[in-house]
Amino acid sequence: MSSPSSDSQPAAVGFAALGLHPELLRALTDVGYESPSPIQAATIPPLLEGRDVLGQAQTGTGKTAAFALPILSRIDLKPGKPQALVLAPTRELAIQVAEAFQRYATHMPGLQVLPIYGGQSYGPQLHSLKRGVQIVVGTPGRVIDHLDRGTLDLSELKFLVLDEADEMLRMGFIDDVEKVLQATPPQRQVALFSATMPAPIRKIAQQHLKDPREVTIKSSTTTAANIRQRYWFVSGMHKLDAMTRILEAEPFDAMIIFARTKSATEELAEKLQARGLAAAAINGDIAQAQRERVIQQLKEGKLDILVATDVAARGLDVERISHVMNYDIPYDTESYVHRIGRTGRAGRSGEAILFVTPREKGMLRAIERATRQPIEEMKLPTVEAVNDVRIAKFKQRISDTIAVGELQLFQQLIEQYEQEHNIPAIEIAAALARIAQGNQPLLLTPPPKREFTPREPQGREHGRDRGDREHREHRGEREHRPHDRDGGQRDFTPRPVRAHNTEEGKRTYRVEVGHEHGVKPGNIIGAIANEAGLESGHIGRLSIRGEYSLIDLPDGMPAEVFQHLQKVWVSQQQLRIKPWDGDDSGAGDAAPRRAGGGFRPGGGFNKKPGGGKPRPQGHGAGGNKGPRRAK
Repeated sequence: MSSPSSDSQPAAVGFAALGLHPELLRALTDVGYESPSPIQAATIPPLLEGRDVLGQAQTGTGKTAAFALPILSRIDLKPGKPQALVLAPTRELAIQVAEAFQRYATHMPGLQVLPIYGGQSYGPQLHSLKRGVQIVVGTPGRVIDHLDRGTLDLSELKFLVLDEADEMLRMGFIDDVEKVLQATPPQRQVALFSATMPAPIRKIAQQHLKDPREVTIKSSTTTAANIRQRYWFVSGMHKLDAMTRILEAEPFDAMIIFARTKSATEELAEKLQARGLAAAAINGDIAQAQRERVIQQLKEGKLDILVATDVAARGLDVERISHVMNYDIPYDTESYVHRIGRTGRAGRSGEAILFVTPREKGMLRAIERATRQPIEEMKLPTVEAVNDVRIAKFKQRISDTIAVGELQLFQQLIEQYEQEHNIPAIEIAAALARIAQGNQPLLLTPPPKREFTPREPQGREHGRDRGDREHREHRGEREHRPHDRDGGQRDFTPRPVRAHNTEEGKRTYRVEVGHEHGVKPGNIIGAIANEAGLESGHIGRLSIRGEYSLIDLPDGMPAEVFQHLQKVWVSQQQLRIKPWDGDDSGAGDAAPRRAGGGFRPGGGFNKKPGGGKPRPQGHGAGGNKGPRRAK
């Protein structure tokens, strides 16, 4: 996070000076926050004092923590009616804000945060509200629905936050926002945040905020035009393997790799060292003298890679740094600008690479808006490209050693061995190269290629083409035996369900929803695509069984994505996704139901019979069919 504080400052000292609860300071240290951003430094003190705040700041400046931290510092942990309500324009932002509250409240047992938004089944929301939650984060439409139903009681509300108010105005929610404000107790504290201040938002502030502290954070985040910015979309490969491949194939002089936490910097540095790279870590726990030694080694070329946290690298100016890699995406745009500013200095060119997980695509867009520059997608270097570099380096080591000379003793030993064992010198040289290489393979092994054996076309009775068979298998349907000519069936027993074969580069997961719940392929695919932020083309084979389904997803997806998918509802069932153990013994538990539309292998949704448009399903697919309200 941005701060004028010094690099040697211990973790969370800046936040501690703001008067936050000690358990929050522990959580901030856990997630790698080392000092407050300008919006946090300006808004947390008045919010802790109980004053209303009117904040003007762009997305990505750290404003979620600016209102979440003071609310958590003053919240009562006893269960009961909601004490805080945050209104957000979209379900994605509502989920993001709720997760931020939970992250900061890691050391506050008993705190309950509930996101409520359209497209999700009412059942779990009603159950949580009845049990009691301290904080509700919701979209205006769904909050109004609960108020109308009498299921959301705001009589004990102490804190109200309007997040991205101008976006709620743009989406037509301003009347709903007014209605929510009128339903809250007059003594509640209000924080209103907006990137711009159009007249309707200014009017709301004048009517509903009491003597607010006004905070405006000017967006001065621009990046040098001589820094090329690229991002890699994390899917199908572990970040560490991807980073290693980039380090091998991307020519660089020196590089800084940014990680969020101190422990992550040390772990990454150790793993890079194990791969033969000259790397070291710097973070808030490293003494200033040691930090200076490490930086001097980087300047002298004894180190090539520095793995650092934001604060530890602030003010660093080393001419050799040609690349900055964001191994972990920063929590705000200002930190990103400070990070990549370590390269491309004094008119030199620089390279910035950003790793982005599916759930972090929104932050990528926020960075592009804040920096006013597009960030291009990069492709990972191929196995062949990495191997070409390794071979070139291997040959160069030979050339360098020959150039140094002083090989007479070794030449004599080789000649002796050649004569004694009658083995050609080239074989001896190969054996010595093998010894020098050690246990580390010289070349990467390319993934096995998928083989395809075409089938001969069959008679009319079985003449459906292969694509149609695969399509129906993907939809989880079973084939029935054909009818006899007299109209009777030859056999009422369905053929066995095809075995689920995991696609290359993917991993199979089990979700607890199947034919018995009336689910369609589009329900499952749509929910996972929407909630995990995946393009449908990245989702592999889907096999729907009786009480469960099997689905192939890219290997190496982040753990936090699966934690979120655990709680996603489809056809009134929670997915409860988990890695498949290979047991498919319950595949024939229930008779199949014919699905109207499904996911086509290769990506995309099929149209329903009759030409209707496909409708991807998210939370609560197959849920309420009442009057539709924009939420």
